Amino acid sequence: MDHTNALTLSQENNMTKKWKFSELLADTAVRGRWEKVRKFFFLRESTYDMTTRCNIRCDGCYYYEGQKQFATENDDPEAWQRLLHAERKRGITYAVLAGAEPALVPEILEVCYGEIPLGCIATNGLKRIPESVGYQIHISVWGNDETSLRIRKAKYLLLKQIDNYRNDSRAIFVYTFTRDNIDEAYGVVETIARDGGRITFNVFSAPIGYAGPLRHDGASLNRTRQVMIDLMALYPGNVIFSPYNAVAHTHRQGLHALYGCTYPRMNRSEEIGLGRSFRQYRADLTWDREAACCVPDTDCDDCRHYASGSAVVTARLHRHATDPDTFRSWLDYVDTYLTVWVKGYDKSDNLCRNLVNPPRLSS
Repeated sequence: MDHTNALTLSQENNMTKKWKFSELLADTAVRGRWEKVRKFFFLRESTYDMTTRCNIRCDGCYYYEGQKQFATENDDPEAWQRLLHAERKRGITYAVLAGAEPALVPEILEVCYGEIPLGCIATNGLKRIPESVGYQIHISVWGNDETSLRIRKAKYLLLKQIDNYRNDSRAIFVYTFTRDNIDEAYGVVETIARDGGRITFNVFSAPIGYAGPLRHDGASLNRTRQVMIDLMALYPGNVIFSPYNAVAHTHRQGLHALYGCTYPRMNRSEEIGLGRSFRQYRADLTWDREAACCVPDTDCDDCRHYASGSAVVTARLHRHATDPDTFRSWLDYVDTYLTVWVKGYDKSDNLCRNLVNPPRLSS
C-alpha cells in the first residue's frame, strides 16, 4: 500500500473536532509520555567541528563541501575548554561534536565533555572513542561492507564498527538510506541486532550541487519508508524509530517545506529558540550565522537528516496538538529523538502505530 500522502481514518475523523490540550492528555499513557519527554525541554544545542581531518573519504560527504573544510584547525585543548565554558555560560546545555572525524582528537573530546556533560559525537566508527568521554556516540553506517568499500573506500567497515563498540551503552548505529542501499538494510540491521546493537535511521540528504547516485527520488523514498516500517517490526528491541519518524523523513517534501526549519541558516529570527541560541562552530572556533545549521552545506530543499528533524520536528508541538493520533505521533518522535541523542534515556513503546501525515505548514 502507498502511504505517502494518506491520512489515517482516525486522523480524518479526529480533525473534525477542535481538541483542547487537556483532552489530548486525558489518556493515562499519553500524559505519562508527555511528562517523560517534557523534562528534557531544557536542551539547547550547538554543534562543533572538532577537526578538518578524516581517516576515510565518502562519496556525498557534506563536510568536504563549502568553506568549513578550509578552516585552520585549532588543536589547543585549553582553547576548546574556554569555548565550551563560554557556551555553557551562554545557555548551551547540549554539545554535538562532529566535523570530519572527531575520534582523531580524543583529548579535545574529553575537554568538551568536562564542560558540557550532555551531548553526542558523530563518528565513522573506525577508531574507538575512549570510555572516559561519556557522550552518546552515533556510528555512521551507509550499507554493508561491499557498499562501504565502494562508497567510503573502507574495507570491512561494519565489522570494525561492531568490534569497536560491542556492548557499549553509548553506541547508536545510524543507518543512512541512500537510493542504492535500501534493501541491503535488512542484512545490515540483522547483523547489528544479532550482536545486541541499537540502530536508528537517517535519510541521505544531498550536499549542495550533488547529483550522484546516492540522491533519492520519489520511488526510493517510498521504498525506504516501507523498509523502515518492516525493520521496526522485525527488530523492535534494537531499532529506535517510530512510524512518524518514517513518515517525516521519507515524505516527498523535505523537512523545511514540511515544518519550516528553525536553524539560523533558514530562520532569520533571533527572538527565540534556535534562531537565537544555535551556533555551528568550525574547527578554527569561528562561526557564521548565515551558514549555521546542524548539517551545513546540505541542499535545504532535499534535507531529511535525522539530526535536523531532532530540532525541526520537535519544535512544532503546537502544530501537532490538534488530534490524538497527530499528538501521539509527535510524542513518539520526541521519545525516539531523546533515546537516540541522550545517553541513559530509554525508548518507550510507540503510542501511535498509524502512519500520520505531517500537519500543514502554517503560513
